[in-house]
Amino acid sequence: MTENPTRDAEALVLHRIERARGARPRIKEERITLAHGAGGKATQTLVEALFLAEFRNELLEPLGDGAEISLPHNRIALTTDSFVVSPLFFPGGNIGDLAVNGTVNDLAVSGADPLYLSAGFVLEEGFPVADLKRVVRAMSAAATAAGVRIVTGDTKVVDKGKADGCYINTTGVGVLSGSHRLGISQAQPGDAVLVTGPIGAHGATIMLARGELDIEADIVSDTAALHGLVASLLDDVPGVRALRDATRGGVATVLNEIARASEVAVVLDEGSVPVGGQVRGAAELLGIDPLYVACEGRAVVVVDGSESEAALASMRKHPLGAESAVIGRIGADPPGMVLANTAFGGTRVVDLLVGDPLPRIC
Repeated sequence: MTENPTRDAEALVLHRIERARGARPRIKEERITLAHGAGGKATQTLVEALFLAEFRNELLEPLGDGAEISLPHNRIALTTDSFVVSPLFFPGGNIGDLAVNGTVNDLAVSGADPLYLSAGFVLEEGFPVADLKRVVRAMSAAATAAGVRIVTGDTKVVDKGKADGCYINTTGVGVLSGSHRLGISQAQPGDAVLVTGPIGAHGATIMLARGELDIEADIVSDTAALHGLVASLLDDVPGVRALRDATRGGVATVLNEIARASEVAVVLDEGSVPVGGQVRGAAELLGIDPLYVACEGRAVVVVDGSESEAALASMRKHPLGAESAVIGRIGADPPGMVLANTAFGGTRVVDLLVGDPLPRIC
């Protein structure tokens, strides 16, 4: 048998990555940085080494988008999120509808029917009342469209220069009425991986709206509430294993979370991942992989491989899923890793980023 130096080198690299991932998470930085909020490795370390370590309980342990709470006669899902997007207003939406849709989607991918939201505002002294009205009206319209009610809230004002105008925290409550038990730890070898539509539009929109780049493109945020699409999918397809909305860190981060939680390999077909031409062009100009660019109206779906076509047909019936696609499969080896088959016939590792090239996109 002849030796294969290239294969041996690849195996060594994979072994070192697996060993590093198995180490106990530890925060090395003395101060919080933007990377801690970017959804990549720094965020994961912060969550696991601090928040999960201190708050650990059986409801928090799965680290899902919503917590499942069993009551005597009902199961509910609870989720919370904070929105600090910059700029506050962007093509396709603003911080208000983003806050509603983002929270509704966290409930939806937990398998819940969203019902109620809370809304907490941190406002900067001097923030224009007219802008606040735009934000609140956008929230109201998004809540009405999603069929949810904002039932409680809070407002705080901080000194000028301390809050970039407006921050919003939302908490959502939904009812779990079906028999599905979804979770990123449920993926199995042989499953299929799908996305509900073209990725990266929200992150690209925010990047261009900041006006720091001399790039013109007709891109609008994909912010939207996905609960209708998800409800139909769960009704049509019993073999759905996991759902996750691809926000901070994009699709690549979601797939890494699935691979680690389920101890499986995720193998992508890079050419099957839907990316709009202008989004791809903007990302290429900045040297950013679209897989890491955030979405606010797209979900990653893991489904039993035998039901992938049924899942695809179900999602394509919904307006928000018309461009859904099968983008890969779940394998057994190497566990905990995401690999992409490239257009050139090679394979590359799709790892978590340490930070995020586009911070504060939600």
